[in-house]
Amino acid sequence: MLQGGVMTLTTTATRDDLAQRRLRTALSHYPTGVAVATTIAADGGPVGMTINSFSSLSADPPLVLWCIQRDSASLPAFTTADYFAVNVLAAHQERLARCFAARDTDKFGCVSWHQDARGMPLLAGRLGSFTCRRTEEIRGGDHLIIVGHLEDYEVTTGRSPLVFFGGRYHPHLPGCQVQPPGPDGRSSLPAATAAGAATDEEGRERK
Repeated sequence: MLQGGVMTLTTTATRDDLAQRRLRTALSHYPTGVAVATTIAADGGPVGMTINSFSSLSADPPLVLWCIQRDSASLPAFTTADYFAVNVLAAHQERLARCFAARDTDKFGCVSWHQDARGMPLLAGRLGSFTCRRTEEIRGGDHLIIVGHLEDYEVTTGRSPLVFFGGRYHPHLPGCQVQPPGPDGRSSLPAATAAGAATDEEGRERK
C-alpha cells in the first residue's frame, strides 16, 4: 500500500493481532470474579494460578468448569491430579491475585494456606472455596476446559468479591456484597451493572 510516497505492508499476522486485541477489548465489558485454582502436583508440591473463567455448569449432578491455556506450565498438574480447588478471592486480595498470576515467584509464599480433607490447598482470607473431583477435559481452541464434580464447598458471607473489569481489578464495586442466605436457602445478590475482562495466569491480561 502506497501512502504519501511511503510503501507500507500490512501482514496477515498484524491484522490477526489487531483483531484479537479488538475482541479482547470488547470482551472486557463483561465483569468476572477472580479466583485461584489450586491442586497438588505429582511431586507433592502445591500448584496455583489466577483465573477468572470459573463457572457453574450443572446442578444435577453438581458440576463446575474453568479454563486453562494449553501452553500453561501448570497444565500437567491440573490434568493429572484427581482433585482441584477453586479459591474465590475477596475484595482485599488483589495483591494475592497478582502474585498467583506472576511468573517465577513463590506463589504460596504470598499467603497463609492449609490443605482440606482431600489435600487441596485453600487460601486464607478467601471469599469461598469449591473442592472438586476432576471428571473431564474438553479442548476449546488454545484453552482446555476442565470440568469437576463438586465434592465440598464453603462460603464466607458478609465479604465483597474481587472483580476484574476493563483490564483492571476492582475491589470496591458498590452493591456487590454477598448477603446471607434467606429462608429458602438462596443468597440475595444485587444486580451488577459493571462489565469485566479476563486475566490469564502467568501474568498476562487476556482481554
